[in-house]
Amino acid sequence: MKGAILFLLFLAVAMVPGLGQNHSHIISREKRELLYRSKRRWVLSTIELQEESPGPYPREATTLHNDKKVHEHHFFRISGMGVDKDPIGVFSIEKKTGVVMVHKAINREDHALFHIRFDVVDELTGNTVDRTLAFDVAIKDINDNPPHFEPLNMKVSVKENTPQGGLPVNLQAFDSDEEGNDNSRVTMTIISQEPASPKFILQTVPNTKMQQLTFNGCFDYDKEKTYKVIVEAKDHGKPPLSSSTTITLDITDANTHQPVFTETKYATEVPEMETKEILRIKVTDGDKPDTPASRPVFKILKGNEDENYMIETDPKTKEGVLRVVKGKDFERTEIVNLEIAVENEEPLFVCKDGVPGDPQIVPPQTVTVEVQVVDVNDPPLFEKTFERVFEKEEVPPGRKLYRPTVSDEDSDLENIRYKLIDDPEKWLSIDEKTGLVTTVKAMDRESPNVHKSVYTVHVLAIDDGKPPATGTSTLHIVLGDINDNLPHLVTKNPILCSEKNDVHVRATDFDEPPYGGPFSFSFAGDNAEELKKKWKLHPTTGENTTLISLTMLDQGNHTIQLLIEDQQGKQGTDELNVFVCDCGGGDECRGLLPTSTQLSGPAIGALLAGLLLLFLLLLLCFLCECGARDFKHIPLNMADEGHQTLMKYNEEGGGTACKAEPVLVRSPTTYITTTTVTDGLKQAAVPLPQVSSSSLGAWETQETTKTMRSQTQGMYSNQYSTKGFQQASMANNTLRSTGRSMQQTWNSNMQGGMRNGFTRANSLVSERYIADHIDRKVYLIGDEEFDQPEYSLHVYEYEGNGSRCQSLDQLSFDNYEEDLDVDLDLQDLGPSFRALGGICQRHMQEKNIAL
Repeated sequence: MKGAILFLLFLAVAMVPGLGQNHSHIISREKRELLYRSKRRWVLSTIELQEESPGPYPREATTLHNDKKVHEHHFFRISGMGVDKDPIGVFSIEKKTGVVMVHKAINREDHALFHIRFDVVDELTGNTVDRTLAFDVAIKDINDNPPHFEPLNMKVSVKENTPQGGLPVNLQAFDSDEEGNDNSRVTMTIISQEPASPKFILQTVPNTKMQQLTFNGCFDYDKEKTYKVIVEAKDHGKPPLSSSTTITLDITDANTHQPVFTETKYATEVPEMETKEILRIKVTDGDKPDTPASRPVFKILKGNEDENYMIETDPKTKEGVLRVVKGKDFERTEIVNLEIAVENEEPLFVCKDGVPGDPQIVPPQTVTVEVQVVDVNDPPLFEKTFERVFEKEEVPPGRKLYRPTVSDEDSDLENIRYKLIDDPEKWLSIDEKTGLVTTVKAMDRESPNVHKSVYTVHVLAIDDGKPPATGTSTLHIVLGDINDNLPHLVTKNPILCSEKNDVHVRATDFDEPPYGGPFSFSFAGDNAEELKKKWKLHPTTGENTTLISLTMLDQGNHTIQLLIEDQQGKQGTDELNVFVCDCGGGDECRGLLPTSTQLSGPAIGALLAGLLLLFLLLLLCFLCECGARDFKHIPLNMADEGHQTLMKYNEEGGGTACKAEPVLVRSPTTYITTTTVTDGLKQAAVPLPQVSSSSLGAWETQETTKTMRSQTQGMYSNQYSTKGFQQASMANNTLRSTGRSMQQTWNSNMQGGMRNGFTRANSLVSERYIADHIDRKVYLIGDEEFDQPEYSLHVYEYEGNGSRCQSLDQLSFDNYEEDLDVDLDLQDLGPSFRALGGICQRHMQEKNIAL
């Protein structure tokens, strides 16, 4: 048939006349293609393999053929899914025979179809000898997957009062097998439930594959708080596979119990016209505490037509609190019966015999409360609790403004007294018997206690009851204005910049229209004509005006008298002080330049650096000075240390008005005592006998001291009584010790230049004359004791008994072992002298000082 058709077409083309050469060429090419016929080179088909086939493997799947494979060096090759792409290694082909092998089981849920390419390749050249073709391998499904629930298990909270029907539980099972056949078609059923009532049922959700859990009946939280339902999902494959899920229903409490009053009747009382809490009502409830199912809500059903009472729930105790919100009059009502009902915040749910019922058939719990109104003293009642009167300001006192009208059911009106309060200006008085309010002063509308022309006071009416009751009325006095205030300037000290020539002026008047503005402005004073030459007012009428400068003004204050006239012709004169200054282009005067300056950061840093450098230089000088000295530690013989604590006693009184005692100045060279009188007295030099150093050295300190002491004591015995002698003796010891100390200090200071063998002799001579000087001073104390009390003897501190050692003044500082009298035993001087002598001797040896 095909050959006949081709032959007819060839004849038709050959018979067409007028065709050109090119057209003939195209026709002949198409004819060759149409006439070309080849054999089928591939034997292809879709191969089906069963999933999860048990094998054995490898196993033959199919055999491929190709007419182009004519030589031994031609071979078959496959590629694609299952060969060199995931999953790799599932299929292979025998190169020579074209047999396709399967090497392992295949899961259809992972790969339902394999697309594989085939080629014939020349082994010598590596080129394909024919075009690439492909075939498919389809995996046939088996029922190897059970259905499963998502989620696997469910836990849902369900209110006790949920009406029968659908629950918020939707179930859906999934099967991974091939969709559309029995292996994936699932059916769900309830296989068990605990407890058995109410009965649960599965219903299909329209247009979905889900099942909804429903129930018939009602839940009872008091009996069962948890339900478990097991649902099974099973497919229709062969063999059928199934799985199950567990649904847990937690029942939450709902209002299934009515609140019940603890009492069947209540009684209370309240004083008339009082507002307060009068009763607390308790209830019980079988539902879960502190939930909407158990929280009570109270309401008054009867007896509160005038809305005198209110009941609310205490949030902590859950009690009903009955209050009086509007006082009840005893004369009108003595006893009130209130009917109070209680319900819960959540509506009541009724379940009878396992079937939900209508809550309206159960009435709420009620109770009766009897309220006794107790009679009390009622306050006087004003006919008008608010009264407004009118009066002009500045009216002379004595004006009668207001007389109240009151009533009192409990008291005689003749016994009511009146009182006025909140009268800060003390403008009014009131008659205690009649309540007549009268002015006692002229009232001023511009007073700070008058607000918007109204002066407010309060009138009290007090009865004679026990206790007395008080009624109150408010009196508003509206004050009419008069023209009693002069217009004046608002700002009296404006600033006029020298760059400008005008300044704004504003006036005001405390009176209201028509006694206030607009105003008329003009110059006033004796120099009004002169001011008109320098200034101009524009406009001259209005609330404000502008003062314009006509000439150049000097900087400073300029005083201008202005005449201001209100609408009624009342004039006021005010002084305007204009300050002319340089504003520098602004609106305010330029301030003076600052008298101080501020240092910048670098300047402060340089100043601190200089101070630090100065401190370092001073520290360096101090270290250099201290480094040049050789400070050595003087060891002490602590074993011989006695009582060596220095004691500071009180100083004696101030100086005296008498002439100073001449000061003895001793010259170590000539040994001349010079008496110098600095107050105009004579100066004299008394020479001492020349004493050589050897003769001075022959003197004995002890003998000299004994002689001086005996002379002094004899003098004291002749001049003083027993008490005076004791005081003189104390003074002699004190002053002698002081004199010796001063002599030793002078002797120590002269060590540098006066050490030529005279130190010991000088000590002896100095001691003699110091002793004489002290004796004279002590002798004079007797006469001056009463005239000069500051020279009287004073006892400052008692140091105990004197030392058994002789005076240290009799000893020398150097070589005391050799120079001292052999009769003087150093061991008898005590530990104090040994420590002092050791210190002085080592110090003099270290300084190379020789006496």
